[in-house]
Amino acid sequence: MRKTFSTTLLLFAFAISFAQPVKENGRLQVKGLNLVNEKGKPVVLRGMSFGWHNWWPRFYNAGTVSWLKSDWGCTVVRAAMGVEPDNGYLNKPDWSKATTKAVIDAAIKEGIYVIVDWHSHTIKQKEAQQFFTEIAKEYGKHPNIIYEIFNEPDDKQNWADVKAYSIELIKTIRAIDPDNVILVGSPHWDQDIHLVADDPIKGYNNLMYTLHFYAATHKQPLRDRGDYALKKGLPIFISESAGMEATGNGPLNETSWHEWINWAEQNKISWITWSVSDKDETCSVLLPTASSTGKWKISDLKPSGVKTRELIRKYNGVK
Repeated sequence: MRKTFSTTLLLFAFAISFAQPVKENGRLQVKGLNLVNEKGKPVVLRGMSFGWHNWWPRFYNAGTVSWLKSDWGCTVVRAAMGVEPDNGYLNKPDWSKATTKAVIDAAIKEGIYVIVDWHSHTIKQKEAQQFFTEIAKEYGKHPNIIYEIFNEPDDKQNWADVKAYSIELIKTIRAIDPDNVILVGSPHWDQDIHLVADDPIKGYNNLMYTLHFYAATHKQPLRDRGDYALKKGLPIFISESAGMEATGNGPLNETSWHEWINWAEQNKISWITWSVSDKDETCSVLLPTASSTGKWKISDLKPSGVKTRELIRKYNGVK
């Protein structure tokens, strides 16, 4: 009887802590290679990235965030605010901010972490500073917030350019929010992490550097770059990944995908999967039948959605 009672208490305590990961862990920090909680204990975040807000705004709402937390087991979501395309931030800034803030507000209410992603491939210094100034002023007091200041610098920008841009964005955010974690991109669609490791940004705390993989395209050579960066002391965060080709299409390579997840878990690296959208492509995890506000059936999920949900629930300990 005592054993049953203790087990029940343990399961109840786990349910409470999972239900409110921000309440459990508080404001995150970066110590050495690791993301850690307020007590200095390593934390691995696992969750979903929304698709570009300008193309799939129907999912940017509290219902979807709540479902990703309760059913998929996400401890973090990523609001991917498109910058350059039609209906992106550059030509619809107010609507773009409102759409993004709907996800931020919902994540705060649900007690999970949220990555505010400047989803751009080119440098837009002035516009990015304006956006993150507003976000930091409105949300910097919340421990839920993680800033991703440059999604994927393309192959036309070198690390010197991206580094200079990033330092200015870090200064902008740190003048308002001195603590919350900032994610810094690397050139060549977040592939050149080895170059960043040779010349990291200095003088600021709570920075991590993003590495993106698509498992059917990126394999051991990219993990070798990641290992090199880790050996040089560079903290890594996988803010976008999935199991197919880098085009977002093609079949899933589950063997390679599992190799990536195993590598991330062994190194206590957080990982986010792309994406909550219903485009006719492999990497969009939903079918058009999926409701705009969650409560999806398995029949509403593509194979990538079924597998992603399985992985997140498994590694976040959801039964």
